[in-house]
Amino acid sequence: MTALPPLSLYIHVPWCVRKCPYCDFNSHGVGKHAELPERDYIDALIDDLTQDLAMVERRPLHSIFIGGGTPSLLSPAAYQRLFREIRARIPFAPEMEITLEANPGTVERSRFDGFREAGINRLSLGIQSFNDDHLTTLGRIHNGGDAERAVRAARSAGFDNFNIDIMHGLPGQRVSDAMDDIERALSLAPTHLSWYQLTLEPNTEFYSHPPQLPEEDTLFDIQDEGHQRLKKAGFERYEVSAYARSSERRSQHNLNYWQFGDYLGIGAGAHGKLTRIENGRLSALRRWKSRQPDAYLRRRSDPRGFVAGQQVIGDDEIGLEFLLNALRLVEGVETELWPARTGLSLATLERATAKVRQRGLLTLNPRLSTSEKGLAFLNDVLADVEQPLSLA
Repeated sequence: MTALPPLSLYIHVPWCVRKCPYCDFNSHGVGKHAELPERDYIDALIDDLTQDLAMVERRPLHSIFIGGGTPSLLSPAAYQRLFREIRARIPFAPEMEITLEANPGTVERSRFDGFREAGINRLSLGIQSFNDDHLTTLGRIHNGGDAERAVRAARSAGFDNFNIDIMHGLPGQRVSDAMDDIERALSLAPTHLSWYQLTLEPNTEFYSHPPQLPEEDTLFDIQDEGHQRLKKAGFERYEVSAYARSSERRSQHNLNYWQFGDYLGIGAGAHGKLTRIENGRLSALRRWKSRQPDAYLRRRSDPRGFVAGQQVIGDDEIGLEFLLNALRLVEGVETELWPARTGLSLATLERATAKVRQRGLLTLNPRLSTSEKGLAFLNDVLADVEQPLSLA
């Protein structure tokens, strides 16, 4: 019998102090001194999870990720209560990773002690840059000094596993500026770095009023020099934009996404994906929750529950979704993961990838992975496999 993949939990907190002009996530600016409906929202998250439990039948959680918005706007006491209620409903795997996103401009640094006591054992700090001018352009409410103090406070609170988020390709950014951001990040000794290029996403202020981004040659030089500098510092690039100090410090939650594992999603606008096996046949179901915070809270008294919609991922989509995730990993995945997670045959994979394998962009044995060139041109690889998969 086909085994079900590992199960994770994503928790979405939709509020932030101010919406950044590049952000396309479900986040809602409320100002610096807003009083959030914290208790009501925790009540709703608990009810939301309770309604989803029948879908997972006591499968243990392997990781939790709390994203946003700005989850650090909620108090440590709120998370203590939330984790207590989650544990009462679903088993936790041993040594489970629990990550909280935090922004330096919104966290009272004294809260880090409380987050650690609540059971959070990994932080992801949304720093984006240490350059004050670039932070202003990005609409961030912290400065470089705030960022450095936040990292030191996290370490002082006992967080020995934390990620720093850094963006590159920022408006007006030079190669030297981007390398300075990397150097300042490295000086803080993180265990993980997410280093990715700014993109102009639809439904954002930057998309409607595009800033002047660096030329292509500059973007290439930034990426090339940045990769080399991080490698020299001992960071292993294991995903397109993710670097870890060691294999033990890779993001376990994100690895489950990239390996096409399962995840519940609770909170306003949260998405989930669950594998189903019926009569020996595998399929996947995607579900999402009400997006607007007020509408989400009203769902507590709605007999329809919190689910705003759901969709079965068909055979013509599931293979491409698997590849969209798995091929982001530098080492790729074991080839046998393809039938185990998609229900499709290896022959289907061989046919769909024949063209890119002939061009030396992808291999199947012993692992399904891109070549170095294939990783650099991942969008082209995916475009070349999409049509054969849709005809499978």
